[in-house]
Amino acid sequence: MADFPVQPPVKGGMIPYIAVDGAVKAAEFYVKAFGAEIALLMPPDEQGRTMHVHLYVNGSSLMLGDFYPEHGHAVVAPQGYNLMILTQTLDQDYQQAVDAGCTGVMPPADMFWGDRYAQVKDPFGVTWAFNQGQR
Repeated sequence: MADFPVQPPVKGGMIPYIAVDGAVKAAEFYVKAFGAEIALLMPPDEQGRTMHVHLYVNGSSLMLGDFYPEHGHAVVAPQGYNLMILTQTLDQDYQQAVDAGCTGVMPPADMFWGDRYAQVKDPFGVTWAFNQGQR
């Protein structure tokens, strides 16, 4: 049996596990763009892919890995979801993400439901939302 590193604690009650093309680069980017912390990064294979990265983002766990088409996990563009960061510093967080290389999708604005909200898309195609409660 392989000698695996000790698993870091999982934070949160529902953990997104996403696939991106370039999980190691995405993890490094998320550190810069969203203040993520790399809790665990499994070593890349000979093609530079990793099966598992565990990040802490804004007090929660986010897990990601590369696509493995040869094992039935085909490369597909992210769609139908976004990752939301609850924040009290939305404008600053949005700007940090854009400065790091995200594309602004929806600039910060006060929304009809009473919160401030914004969206960016990262270079790996994942949409991130920021929500700041006004209550």
